[in-house]
Amino acid sequence: MRSLRIMSMIGGLVLAAGALLGAGPAAAAAQPAEPPAEFGTDWHDPVTAAPPVAVPHTRGCQVTLAQAQFRDFTPYKGSYAPPKGCGERWSKVVLRLDGTVKGRQYDRLGYLHVGGVEVLRTSTPEPSPDGIAWNVEKDVTRYSDTFRSAQPVEMLIGNVVDETYTGVIDVKVTLTFYAAEGRVKPAATPDKVLPLEGTTLTTPRNSERILAEVYATGSGGGCEEFWYLAVPDPAPYSCKAAAGPNREVRIKVDGRLAGIASPFPNVWTGGWSNPFLWYVVPAPHAFDVRPIEYDLTPYAALLNDGRAHQVEVSVAGVPEGQSGWSTPVNVLVWQDRGSEVVTGALTRHEESAPTDSTTYTPGTELRLDAKAGHRLTTAGYVDTSHGRVTTTVARGVAADTVHRWTEGENTDALKGSWTDDSAVTTDGRGPAVTARVHRTYTMDGTITIGADNRLRTVITLGDRADSATLRGGRTASFSHLDDTYRGDASWTMNVPRDQRHATGTSAERYRLYGSDGCYDRSLRTAQGTLTEDLRRC
Repeated sequence: MRSLRIMSMIGGLVLAAGALLGAGPAAAAAQPAEPPAEFGTDWHDPVTAAPPVAVPHTRGCQVTLAQAQFRDFTPYKGSYAPPKGCGERWSKVVLRLDGTVKGRQYDRLGYLHVGGVEVLRTSTPEPSPDGIAWNVEKDVTRYSDTFRSAQPVEMLIGNVVDETYTGVIDVKVTLTFYAAEGRVKPAATPDKVLPLEGTTLTTPRNSERILAEVYATGSGGGCEEFWYLAVPDPAPYSCKAAAGPNREVRIKVDGRLAGIASPFPNVWTGGWSNPFLWYVVPAPHAFDVRPIEYDLTPYAALLNDGRAHQVEVSVAGVPEGQSGWSTPVNVLVWQDRGSEVVTGALTRHEESAPTDSTTYTPGTELRLDAKAGHRLTTAGYVDTSHGRVTTTVARGVAADTVHRWTEGENTDALKGSWTDDSAVTTDGRGPAVTARVHRTYTMDGTITIGADNRLRTVITLGDRADSATLRGGRTASFSHLDDTYRGDASWTMNVPRDQRHATGTSAERYRLYGSDGCYDRSLRTAQGTLTEDLRRC
């Protein structure tokens, strides 16, 4: 059972803050069809209910960033030059990946770097014998500083092509720059985007706001890809870790804890031993690795001394000496143009003692209950050309999971919830502004293998977030996100592909509403056919 899951989940990675273009008008126009009795040799191209990137009605200039076929682990290397005709300050920059793959292939990990900055982290869908096409859109406006000058480009989707795994991954990536003209203003973006090279960071001496973003993902092919199922001794299970499933992504500045976060429980398109769940509708963020953001502004004064500082990211709970996580880091910096050097101080650093517990209960059905929690508050000020600005960052994370399985792992089930609460208060000119986010990730899945060698997976995944911005204690804006996936698929193991008699249904509903409006879309599939595409807003 475990070896099956490891092989079925090899690959997988993801992207940042974007959506499959299939969520756009082309997908909405697709007419639902009558599904077959079981999966055939082809199915609907991947699509998600998440919204497409909104763009302004201004001039657009397109640049090809990368075009390659991935057959092995040789990266594509090219060059980028800024577009001509759309200015140097853009209202929006949109990345689009178009891909095709045909035959037999696992889900694979991928990244795209421009000038060393990670602008895309992605995984791939598993193809049909007849071939599929997919595309991904991502808002990359925040990397505008990188795009203003010529840069080297590197992209890799590590792949294996042989007599068995025949799928060559063919991709083209473009950037479209939308001009700022008329009433459309340039986007407010960081002044500098710095890739973290190793663990050493040197920021401009007039930095007044600093964010770090970390594309934290469990690597393909090992237990950390599905860390949420790990158990400690003496529990008998294939994936072991002393902390069980408890994981926390931490960032340190000069050895001092500066940020904590709950990792998102990514599920790739071969995940949970059942690719038939994900052929048409992927799990949330399966094609969209959303980076974890840490506000390091309380440390700005320390980082502004002109020296190189150590910035390190680690994943607590990973067994010592075990690999399995990728954590590339970009640092976003806003500068005070009225000062050559911004001074200040770190004034507060309060950390709770991390809680981390696991309880193993033996029996006919084995069970592991795991809980974790941690809180961190930091504060600091910077004396800028427009006055003293104090930033307070408070964050709390928690995890609560129940893992049930039987001997031989022919039944394997997990019900888990992870929360990540943050509040960033900025107090300077005018009333204090607080940005609050409450995130909840949920997973409720069960795998069973019957006496007839029939494997069935039933799973529900959730990504929820409540956000609000308060100005002077009053709500200035708010939003509520609920992205829920449900799937139920089964297939016969240890038989040729055409004898699996696979069946499966899946559904996703993506709801986002708040002070900026409403978006609500639902998708349903059966046996690889899109049977519902409904918009409610």
